[in-house]
Amino acid sequence: MRPFSAILADAAALKGGDAILEERIGQVQPLSRDHLANLPDHRILAEMTRRIFSAGFSATVVAAKWSSFEAAFATFDPRACAALTDDRITGLAANPDIVRNRAKIAAIPVNAAFLLALAREHGSAARFVADRPESDLVGLLRLFKERGRHLGGDTGMRVLRAIGKPTFITTKDVVAALTREGVLTRPPSGARDLALVQRAFNHWSTETGRNFTEISRILAFSVPP
Repeated sequence: MRPFSAILADAAALKGGDAILEERIGQVQPLSRDHLANLPDHRILAEMTRRIFSAGFSATVVAAKWSSFEAAFATFDPRACAALTDDRITGLAANPDIVRNRAKIAAIPVNAAFLLALAREHGSAARFVADRPESDLVGLLRLFKERGRHLGGDTGMRVLRAIGKPTFITTKDVVAALTREGVLTRPPSGARDLALVQRAFNHWSTETGRNFTEISRILAFSVPP
């Protein structure tokens, strides 16, 4: 791996200079630990749902219907959503005001129960996520995949990014940069590959003092269009 300063220089050259690059980086910033810890758990469930429904589907359509999603799922109150029955799920799957994907709707009570369990174990799901160190982000992603539903891979990463957790996302450009730097030889497909990504991000974060969201975006910006 090259020093991260070399990657940063590549990104700055592609984006028109240091100032423009830093402005672009700053457009997506994670929350502080305290702000994230105080995020209501129903907003975490909302972002889980938004990202699950956007995966493989039009995010624009999901956004246009989002007020109806909020109404249909009691603003994503975890207790109300965890109590959804099969009959209620079937009824929601026929609701034209939301995206009628029964499998994804059925994931909502599972993910609500997951958040309620984290709240019982740690005071709140948000506090648990906030306290989990970036140096074990892969462990957090694994937990989301194993205890939630439809929260593996890119979706779990995007949920964490959306709620303000410093997170890498293995987009096409990020994977291209990681491959260029010798971290990966292929798109990550399992625990071993993600461990390599984690190790590289840990190294670059220590080297630069930047959080994982910033590092991920710089890597993406360093890849020519």
